[in-house]
Amino acid sequence: MTDITRDALGWSPFYMSQLDLEELDTLTPARIATVHRDRVVGLSETGPLELTLDPGLTTGAVAVGDWVLCNPEQHRLIRVLDRRTELSRGTEYHTGDKQLIAANIDTLFITTSCNEDFNVARLERYLAMAHDALITPVILLTKADKSNDPDAYTDKARALGRDLAVMALNAKSDDVAETLAPWCGKGQTVALAGTSGVGKTTIANALTGGNAATQAIREDDARGRHTTTGRSLHALPTGGWLIDTPGMRGLGVAEVSYGIDATFPEISELAAQCKFRDCDHESEPGCAVQAAIEAGHIDPDRLKRFKKLKRENQKATETIAQARDRFKKLGKMYKNAQKKKGR
Repeated sequence: MTDITRDALGWSPFYMSQLDLEELDTLTPARIATVHRDRVVGLSETGPLELTLDPGLTTGAVAVGDWVLCNPEQHRLIRVLDRRTELSRGTEYHTGDKQLIAANIDTLFITTSCNEDFNVARLERYLAMAHDALITPVILLTKADKSNDPDAYTDKARALGRDLAVMALNAKSDDVAETLAPWCGKGQTVALAGTSGVGKTTIANALTGGNAATQAIREDDARGRHTTTGRSLHALPTGGWLIDTPGMRGLGVAEVSYGIDATFPEISELAAQCKFRDCDHESEPGCAVQAAIEAGHIDPDRLKRFKKLKRENQKATETIAQARDRFKKLGKMYKNAQKKKGR
């Protein structure tokens, strides 16, 4: 890919403001298109750049969609610029920290289908992640053409948020790109997320004009097989960019307290009106949430899922804080040992 401007890649004053004069003269901005085990590929005005990482950086600290500064002559990534938005999930096994999914996203297409794959609790997890990152969520309901009652799925999805955009579609129809065009304009970045077999690759093909292979779903449980095996950045004919992600079933939450509150506004707003600040919304006197449930204004199942996410988020957040503290102490010990060696 050549003859592409930074603005077309999604460059903005937000990133420019992070560069000093020396970096402007000596380094090249690039946007990460793929992340491999020992290298990354970035897109720049001069074309694709295969880059190794500067000492102190690991590929786990770089996400598809990131803006980075690099030395193209040495094929070396120097530093990652601050992100405008960051999509991450749960905690990673090796580090105990959150796992990066993608960066600098404007819209998250949360994709599910009008069959047994449809799962309200999983959609709420995606919504919490998107809201916390200040990314606009859009729910895409695929296989609407194969459902006896697609409106029932649409109604359930729309009940998950105020002014939440929900689109029921046939991923194989000719109007997919036109339907999703409002979120795919010039310089805009959208990401596709969802479980395997819901039609993400078919939608990606429709948006990009590509022809990546798709996999059939298993008839016994409506689950699909993995088609996308890694995250990658793709240009759209509309001037936007698409980040495709592999199917994700494990979707832990961590450090998304704001996102959970934003996903359950009818509960979080009333919680502030409870008599006790530490109200568990069970049987405490003066609980505004329980009063709303008794009045039929709040779905009790929504409250159960809200509380479950809150508990999981609190535990994972504490685990992350402990892991970061541990790595910080190890870093200090290593520096002290190096100083003693140098004496």
